[in-house]
Amino acid sequence: MKKLSIGLIIPSRNAQETLGNILTILKDSPIEFSTLIVDSSSDDKTVSIAKSYNAQVIVIPQADFNHGTTREYARKQLATDIVVFLTQDAIPASADLIAKLVKPLIEQDSVVVSYGRQVAHKGAGVFEAFPREYNYGDVSQLRCINDVDQYGVYTFFCSNSCAAYKNTALDEMGGFQATLVSEDYLAVVGLLQKGYKIAYAADAIVSHSHSYTLRQEFQRYFDTGYVREENPVIQTLVGQSEFRGIGFVTALLHKIWLSEPVLIPYALIQSILKWLGYRIGFYSARLPSWLVKKLSMQPYYWTSKYFRS
Repeated sequence: MKKLSIGLIIPSRNAQETLGNILTILKDSPIEFSTLIVDSSSDDKTVSIAKSYNAQVIVIPQADFNHGTTREYARKQLATDIVVFLTQDAIPASADLIAKLVKPLIEQDSVVVSYGRQVAHKGAGVFEAFPREYNYGDVSQLRCINDVDQYGVYTFFCSNSCAAYKNTALDEMGGFQATLVSEDYLAVVGLLQKGYKIAYAADAIVSHSHSYTLRQEFQRYFDTGYVREENPVIQTLVGQSEFRGIGFVTALLHKIWLSEPVLIPYALIQSILKWLGYRIGFYSARLPSWLVKKLSMQPYYWTSKYFRS
């Protein structure tokens, strides 16, 4: 394998419950990497825990955090050949997580981004676990722009909860942009348009899942819809995302029917709220700003310096 410098970036905010666990697991990694924690002014022990593992720490005001620009700033601070992103609640399954994640990037010049497999935390219910089962299979994969007809919006699927990029490729397409959410998805769109490939590394596994309320599900999909409308290139390439959504709902209902049919009504309500959230978010430019803040999962964004009103 070629010798490339590797940097790990973890954005954090009050991460004392999980950060030490992540860094303890990764300290036995078979490959070397540097670590940068970009902390949004935590008021717990996050910073001291990071420093105890000899990680570099940069503290920023909480109001300055942005999913895209914070990661863009961080990767430029490290200036490594490969940058790996984890979130503070993504727990590696093994010490060789980073080695497995960056392997496709090292072995193939055309592959400039890879992402790992996410599995639900132990004890997760069906609504928390199924999205991981549906989106993260056990077979690794390569995708390129020519796969749009086959995979649609999934062609660009990626999650910075566990992902790695070649910095030269990110530089070439302008890096991560300021955005409400989906900085990873937008970056992959740009990279694949330039002829590069994305790898799904099914053996690079993290435990990462969330149990959302119905309101939170609506808000999450509202934010996604807003970003899709703000970036029309996605619709130009693949059209709307409802087709994959229909497939997801169909598979979810089938699973619940076989295992816990009493949950069917809840699943239908949840699915309808997700769709409504997405559609309302997509057309949110027509809504008053006070209402948009209430519908979004991240109300701070709409008064931040990154919001292009």
